[in-house]
Amino acid sequence: MEKKRWECSALPNGWKREEVTRKSGLSAGKSDVYYFSPTGKKFRSKPQLARYLGNSMDLSSFDFRTGKLLMSKLHKNRQRIHHDHSQSKGKPDLNTSLPVRQTASIFKQPVTKVTNHPSNKVKTDPQKAVEQPRQLFWEKKLSGLNTYDIAEELVKTMDLPKGLQGVGPGYTGNTLLSALASALHTSSAPITGQLSAAVEKNPGVWLNTTQPLCKAFMVTDEDIRKQEDLVYSVRKRLEEALMADMLAHMEEASSEARSLKEESTDEETESV
Repeated sequence: MEKKRWECSALPNGWKREEVTRKSGLSAGKSDVYYFSPTGKKFRSKPQLARYLGNSMDLSSFDFRTGKLLMSKLHKNRQRIHHDHSQSKGKPDLNTSLPVRQTASIFKQPVTKVTNHPSNKVKTDPQKAVEQPRQLFWEKKLSGLNTYDIAEELVKTMDLPKGLQGVGPGYTGNTLLSALASALHTSSAPITGQLSAAVEKNPGVWLNTTQPLCKAFMVTDEDIRKQEDLVYSVRKRLEEALMADMLAHMEEASSEARSLKEESTDEETESV
């Protein structure tokens, strides 16, 4: 294993960052990151580091992997703090006295406040119970939006099956993927696509707003089996990666124990 250690400018003075590159096993070439306090204490994760620092430093915009402050998160935190501070300036109305009825009389008459009564009934507005209209082709708002990971690197989008074909003006593959994900999360009805063939001729009239902008499709047993095989292979690779990572950590721990034992032996030899 190759170790590199240097000062971490994002943390207080005296803190050091160590990067250990593995040279053996399935995880060869990958690196582990550790941090050392000025007193020499070792930290392996961001939650452990946050518990140690406590309220002395805000680590919400700190990237544990790179040892740098993510400027986008730092800017968002500052905006949120400024917004919360501006909202807290308003003074609440703490007056609990009953209102007074203003009448034509020269004397003010108090109002009797009744909070519950057996004859009270909850009134409902039937117009509000009707489903609200939806904007046509709202999925176009999702075009141009990308997903980034914690290191601010672009996450590659998944490829849709060939059976899923978009419909409507100006659709793209990314827009269709976002529309399908939104429909799966917001709708409890089955996702079938646009069943009417006339939607291709005039989508503004025949579009079903409860379904995403794609042609009607059918999920077959073969598609389900392919998905099951894909999930099984991904889980198998994940299991192998976790096993390799565990073995690498065990090897690292044993090498550290051997080095400490050798250092203690050398010290005893020098003292004799």
